[in-house]
Amino acid sequence: MPPPLTRDPQLHRLWAVGMLMSLIRWLEILAFAVFTYDQTKSAFWVASLMMLRLLPLSLFGLAIGALASHMSRRSLLIVTHAGLFATSLLLLIVSALGAIEVWHLAVASFINGIVWAGDMPLRRALMGDLAGHGRMVQAMSLDAVVSNACRLIGPMLGGLLLAQGGLQAVLLCATLLYLPVLAALRGLADPPPAQTAATKPSVRDMLLGGLHTARASRPLQAILWITVLFNLFGWPVLSMIPVIGRDQLHLDPQGVGLLASVDGIGSLLGALALTSIARRLRHGPVYLGSVLLFLVLQVGFAWSHHVLLTSAILFVIGVAQAGFAVMQPTLVYNSVPADRRPAVMGLMTMCIGVAPLGFLSIGWLAERLGAPMAALACAVNGLIAVAFTWPLCRACFEVPRAAVAR
Repeated sequence: MPPPLTRDPQLHRLWAVGMLMSLIRWLEILAFAVFTYDQTKSAFWVASLMMLRLLPLSLFGLAIGALASHMSRRSLLIVTHAGLFATSLLLLIVSALGAIEVWHLAVASFINGIVWAGDMPLRRALMGDLAGHGRMVQAMSLDAVVSNACRLIGPMLGGLLLAQGGLQAVLLCATLLYLPVLAALRGLADPPPAQTAATKPSVRDMLLGGLHTARASRPLQAILWITVLFNLFGWPVLSMIPVIGRDQLHLDPQGVGLLASVDGIGSLLGALALTSIARRLRHGPVYLGSVLLFLVLQVGFAWSHHVLLTSAILFVIGVAQAGFAVMQPTLVYNSVPADRRPAVMGLMTMCIGVAPLGFLSIGWLAERLGAPMAALACAVNGLIAVAFTWPLCRACFEVPRAAVAR
């Protein structure tokens, strides 16, 4: 009999890793973006850093999922996060020597993205195994709560550190935060043999298995397609917050950090609400509705010239993002049999991995039309894409056969 969800020490460790990695990630994203924009005055470069952070999801998502079938998830998590610690320490040394350049941040962003690509097939899949089907939504909601709490703190802390001590202070903070991450991972236990996959699929097997499962399930096709649309037309707009904050709202680095944290407040409160009411909601409508709300609010974000209005819009965008973030892994995990989950989780990671195209597109548009018009164009294109593929999108409302079988 597993301990209650909130008293399971293994889940506590996984939540702690997600929380601290979220803090480091958003601390770096904000600081790297402001530093890069101040150095280059290029919105394209700002978007490119985020693109490099996401590119590994499409390149290595399935490979990491396949590797997880051959190796201990715990060992993989320790090795990958130790690599991030070493990268952050090296950046700190280069910064202390006064030699830090934008390309150093670009390389670090790509390395960070490789580890991010393992979050779905490693940490979150392990979380699903520990929580089980009946507690999955609550486990993912609590994970989103702690992650979004640090996503709220991260940009504010990044802006404050950047304003007070420059990029070196940000890198020192990030390097120190990796120490408790590694301590939490070392205390993890591998799942018992009964929960370990009997077969050891290759990357090709993972890809074919995921595609075969998706072909047989229209709800799963809808979940994956909505993920693609969100990562092409929705999420990339958040990379324009530092650009719009600096140019359109005339904020300093600390003010940009505060603005970038507002959607984190919305995400935190949204995830908290889902923790208590998720069992009474239909997951599919919440998932699609969150994406539609995000895209509609994106139009307002593009048009706003007032800090308070922009902050209010970003707050509600954060709530919508929480609905998407919680329901996405929950729907995927509950839509397929246990033996197909690693393959489908890897396929989901590849769908998330289309985001670099979205970030490149919005960066290219921002260079030519300005950041507000780029955000508006992405929102309109996203809404048009949903309208043209509505019969497929609404299939996520259906109850998957795998869920019925339970």
